[in-house]
Amino acid sequence: MIHRYVLHNQEIREARELSLSPGQIGLLSGWGVFSTLRVAGWVPFAFERHWTRIARDAARLHVAIPDDPQAVRGKLLELLEANGTPDCTLRLAIVRNGGGIWEGPPNGRKSDLIALTADIKDWGAGVKLAYQANGRHAASPFAGAKMLSWAMNLTWYEEAHDRGFDEAILLNERGEVAECTSANIFAAAAGEVWTPPLDSGCLPGITREVILEEVRVPGIRIVEKTLLPADLETAEEVFITSTTRDLLPVRQIEDRQVGRGDAARMALQAAFSAFVDRYTAQHKQPQAAGR
Repeated sequence: MIHRYVLHNQEIREARELSLSPGQIGLLSGWGVFSTLRVAGWVPFAFERHWTRIARDAARLHVAIPDDPQAVRGKLLELLEANGTPDCTLRLAIVRNGGGIWEGPPNGRKSDLIALTADIKDWGAGVKLAYQANGRHAASPFAGAKMLSWAMNLTWYEEAHDRGFDEAILLNERGEVAECTSANIFAAAAGEVWTPPLDSGCLPGITREVILEEVRVPGIRIVEKTLLPADLETAEEVFITSTTRDLLPVRQIEDRQVGRGDAARMALQAAFSAFVDRYTAQHKQPQAAGR
């Protein structure tokens, strides 16, 4: 459940008072971009990385975004203050307003920015995953874009739950592992940790990016590698990553128990958590310390 207040462009308002037009093509067609951020101690973690991805995807989808990301960050801090949420999950979406025959009367804005917060979800100690064939089209020019057209992901996620699983592993048209509906996936064995490359069709998740670029653990080599279902099923460890999950172990894939250990994931989780703590300390606003 989202919290009481939302950000709509430059205004903080009650969520139930949010006014959107049925003629906003972005709402009718899922034409827009979004990102989900972790907030720790009033600090939106890795905001710069999230905004870089938003800008990249928005350019591909012809969605106008604000020119000043720091101004956006400032409004997000106002939203956190209004909701009184120093630790939460934050969703930032930018919805395109014009284009196509169903667009409404012009409102003077090429797009609308919407942000809302919610409590951090408890994902439990581990997850069970199902497979979804042809869940990603790696050859698509929009592969890896985090766009508002998310209905397929939500449907596959719901179908996995209906079957008694927590998430779905999306395979691409070549039968390779790409990602989950809202998480990246990793496997580990013999001192190496692998995750599918971007040309698998997977989303460049921010947690994935930080692990690949920033996290270093002695004795563990982290690389991108094409993975097949058999690679997951025979790995020593399998885990998924996302903004809201950190590094979450996988206990079962379909009817097969997976993972014989947890040492690599635990070491990477500790290093990742330390990185988050350092980032939070470096970006904490002076006024936040007195709240």
